[in-house]
Amino acid sequence: MAEKGSPALVGIIVFGNVVIMLSGLALFAETIWATTDPYKVYPILGVTGKDDVFAGGWIAIFCGFSLFVLALYGIVSAMRGSRTMLMVYLVLMMIVYIFECASCITSFTHRDYMINSNVIKQQMLAYYLDTSPQGVEITNTWNRIMLEKSCCGFDGPQDWISYGSKFRSLYTENDAPWPYWCCTRDANFQLVNQQGCLLGYPSFINSQGCSSHIVHAINSYTWGISWFGFAILMWTMLVLFVTMYHYTTLS
Repeated sequence: MAEKGSPALVGIIVFGNVVIMLSGLALFAETIWATTDPYKVYPILGVTGKDDVFAGGWIAIFCGFSLFVLALYGIVSAMRGSRTMLMVYLVLMMIVYIFECASCITSFTHRDYMINSNVIKQQMLAYYLDTSPQGVEITNTWNRIMLEKSCCGFDGPQDWISYGSKFRSLYTENDAPWPYWCCTRDANFQLVNQQGCLLGYPSFINSQGCSSHIVHAINSYTWGISWFGFAILMWTMLVLFVTMYHYTTLS
C-alpha cells in the first residue's frame, strides 16, 4: 500500500468521477431543456397544480452542476490522498445525492399522476372557453396544440359530445359539435370545409386525439429528469462505496 493509497483504487475513483462529471453536465443541459418547456405544455400541468415535473427539473439543474463540481473535487481528493478532503467530498456528495433522489421521485410520481388519470381530459372539458385566467390559458394552449398537431380533443372529437363541458354549455351540438380548431386547414391555416367539418366528414375533421402529443411531451421531460437522473445515482453510489473503502485504507 502506497502512502496515498492503492494506485489502482485511485484510478478507479478518478475514472468514476470523470463519468460523474460528464453525466452531471449532461443532466444540467438536459434539465435546462426540459424546464424551458419546448413542447409548451406547462399550462396544462400548472393549472392542475401538478407542475412538480418542472420543480424536479429545477432541482436537477442544481444537482447536475453540483455533481460536476464535486466530481472534479473528488478527483483531486483521491489523487492527493487527503482523508479530510475525501470526507468533505463524501458528505457533500451525499447531500447532492439526496436532492437528486427527491428530484427523480417528484418528477416521476407527478408524471404518473398526469398520464395515468383522466385529469388532463377533465381539465380540458372544465376550462376550455372559460373566461377565467386559467380558462384563457388552457384555451390558448389547446387551440395551439390542435392547430399545430392537427388533432382534436384528448382522445378525439367525441370528447366534446360524450362529456359535459364548458364548451358544450356555450354551443349546442347542432351549432358546433366540436371546436373549429378540430377542422382540417390548408397551408394558410384556413378551414378547408367548415360545413363538412361540422357534419363530421373524415376528410374535413382531425379525428385523432391530442393525447399522444401531450403524453410524449411529459414523458420526454420525465425521462431526462427522472430516469437519466436515476441512472446517474446508481453509478454515483458505486463510486461513493469505492471512495469510502479508499478512505478507510488511508493512514
